[in-house]
Amino acid sequence: MTARRPSRKPLRLRALGVVAVVGMLFLSGCTASGQPQPTIAAGASPGISGQGATASVPLETSQTSTKSPVYWLGRARDGVYLYREFRDASGNENPVAKALRLMMSVKPLDQNLFTPWQAPKKLAASISGRNVITVDVSSDAFNSSVDEQTAQLAVQQLVYTATAAAASAGVIDTGQPVQVMLLVDGRTDQLAFNRVQLGQLMQRDPSMVAPMWIIDPQAGTTSAHGQLAVYGRTTTPGEQVFWQVSRAEVKGEKAAPLASGHVDAAGAGPTQGQFRFSVNLPAGKYVLRVFPSDPGTGDASASAWDSKDVTVGP
Repeated sequence: MTARRPSRKPLRLRALGVVAVVGMLFLSGCTASGQPQPTIAAGASPGISGQGATASVPLETSQTSTKSPVYWLGRARDGVYLYREFRDASGNENPVAKALRLMMSVKPLDQNLFTPWQAPKKLAASISGRNVITVDVSSDAFNSSVDEQTAQLAVQQLVYTATAAAASAGVIDTGQPVQVMLLVDGRTDQLAFNRVQLGQLMQRDPSMVAPMWIIDPQAGTTSAHGQLAVYGRTTTPGEQVFWQVSRAEVKGEKAAPLASGHVDAAGAGPTQGQFRFSVNLPAGKYVLRVFPSDPGTGDASASAWDSKDVTVGP
């Protein structure tokens, strides 16, 4: 990692009734066909995403933490992609139902993220011995008006969250393909958000996830002892990841980078695509951003793949 510093310029969770059981259920079907694409922001170019992801997004590893992995939608650079947070979870629901309820009922920690799902009256999840996760949700979960591409992203948001929760809890075989069947009020062949045809087994679509995101720190967290330690991942292993740390905006004025640099993402092995770096900072509030190339002196927020508002303590 190299770093440079400018010489002068400082730089609701509402509990609703739910029946959630982990059972043995086998559903035959085929892998969902088609490759839905991210929604492209108005006036933006899809050129960056056209580079393609050279590494699929691996399933989450088993952990003993009580936190649930939850995916959200977020706009970055040229389109809308999926980003993940780990959220505190309580209750007696199985891990898949618990994570999905969070996805449909609470707001993301990061204000740049969002979800089109609504809190459902009923939600159930079951896992078969054939690595099939079946989710049954009431139709009120789709009470949002969205375009077709956002609806496709939202369905993948559920697929990513369900598989992440199952893998994190260690209740599926992560060495085998994992599929998700989404039912609406117990019925197959329904339309999600009145746009996306359901009724087929679905898998993670690598094109839907953000090409680069910050895993830790999460938005709104505080790093102690004057140091910001950053951990993230990219779908282009071995490539350089550029970063900037700026003071939080004051009265709408964007602060110049206080520190910046770049680091190589791991090229192979179990840490493929992951990157880490740390920077010493005085106590205060900052904005951390990551980029696929040197952002230069332009509008950093427009070219960042991910950003986090964080606090550094003394």
